[in-house]
Amino acid sequence: MTDQKFAYAPAPESRAVVDIAPSYGLFIDGEFTDAADGTVFKSVSPSSEEVLAEVARAGEADVDRAVKAARKAFEKWSALPGAERGKYLFRIARIIQERSRELAVLESLDNGKPIRETRDVDLPLVAAHFFYYAGWADKLAYAVTGRSPKSGTSGPDPRPLGVAGQVIPWNFPLLMLAWKIAPALAAGNTVVLKPAETTPLSALFFADVCRQAGLPRGVVNILTGYGDAGAALVAHEGVDKVAFTGSTGVGKAIARTVAGTDKKVTLELGGKAANIVFDDAPIDQAVEGIVNGIFFNQGHVCCAGSRLLVQESVQDEVLDALKRRMATLRVGDPLDKNTDIGAINSAEQLARITALAKAGEEEGAERWAPACELPDAGYWFAPTLFTGVTQAHRIAREEIFGPVLSVLTFRTPAEAVEKANNTPYGLSAGIWTEKGSRILSMANKLRAGVVWANTFNKFDPASPFGGYKESGYGREGGRHGLEGYLDV
Repeated sequence: MTDQKFAYAPAPESRAVVDIAPSYGLFIDGEFTDAADGTVFKSVSPSSEEVLAEVARAGEADVDRAVKAARKAFEKWSALPGAERGKYLFRIARIIQERSRELAVLESLDNGKPIRETRDVDLPLVAAHFFYYAGWADKLAYAVTGRSPKSGTSGPDPRPLGVAGQVIPWNFPLLMLAWKIAPALAAGNTVVLKPAETTPLSALFFADVCRQAGLPRGVVNILTGYGDAGAALVAHEGVDKVAFTGSTGVGKAIARTVAGTDKKVTLELGGKAANIVFDDAPIDQAVEGIVNGIFFNQGHVCCAGSRLLVQESVQDEVLDALKRRMATLRVGDPLDKNTDIGAINSAEQLARITALAKAGEEEGAERWAPACELPDAGYWFAPTLFTGVTQAHRIAREEIFGPVLSVLTFRTPAEAVEKANNTPYGLSAGIWTEKGSRILSMANKLRAGVVWANTFNKFDPASPFGGYKESGYGREGGRHGLEGYLDV
């Protein structure tokens, strides 16, 4: 037999399954409306640089209008029995499932991520979060205490906070929306949400889902726009709760803005996770976890395993296997079902990734990437790894937010813990070993909000997610995700 590889024929998903309007307004009080000053911006597909739609750009007046609509809706929404609120959430979840193909194509077009990920990861998780929190809507007293209220006595009576101002990033536009909106509505709050300016379309699609589900006017409001709209929303005196996912720099600015107010805040910020491979790890399984940890969603993941810590004795074996696996990754059209790595989300993000990779070379690390033909149009970066990295390198310290892996080595578990924790961040970590005792020992010592064992990037709506240190505070998902939206 000859050593021939099968050629992949193109397997494109049809973009005709989703209708994209030429222009979109802001979604305020159940209606699409122009921005007060009439300004607009364009949403561009990062894989082709094609303009997908023109979108209204919210300003302070629009933020004020949306917050007032949410405040007005709060009175009736919060007074509904939890079981009634749950019915709306169940309805939203079912509509998302029914329209998941449309949403998956829209997300891949607007964000650049492969259709396999939007179809098989993002959309099932989005629906799962709404189903999960629909079930909690009439059980809030149990959620807060973690046990049933004592019979015959006045148990806990958690109340909604009011209006939630939510700002989400561009890496998982619809999933981050679900993480924010589902628990807020289940708890009885109303919402004003601002999606990222580079990925507004799935949030606007969700506004239509809300209308289809018959959600009362003003319960969910969507403001598309830039950072100034997000800042105005965070600072608005009518907002009772702020939830933000994004960069640590913006998170610090938000913390300063709300300091001295009585607003509740949840911040889920950057990360520089260590993925730790011991000498007894199943190498092939670990390599799949390494690839998933850093190349999933083009590395646009706050909990990405961007620092690979390999035990010195298996470094060569792991790196050889990893390079072989990286050579099989397919970079290209996000709508092709064979694509593993899609487009970088924006020209600005591509410039940041390129600059940090260049800094890695200039500081003496050795750069390697598989032979990779990148498309002519759009924003692309080949999967890349650096060896010979020290903890002093910028690529080992700063969040690159792209498909770039830094490889460091260690000899003992104590050294692995010290290197893993030597970061201002603390969002996630991975451990690869066959020893259960080692997993438990390491997990207790790693300062990370989520520690995966012999896997990576696994999410479930019942499991809380969040960080330590400069990765933020508060938790999203699970029972813990409700507490940030309740006055207990």
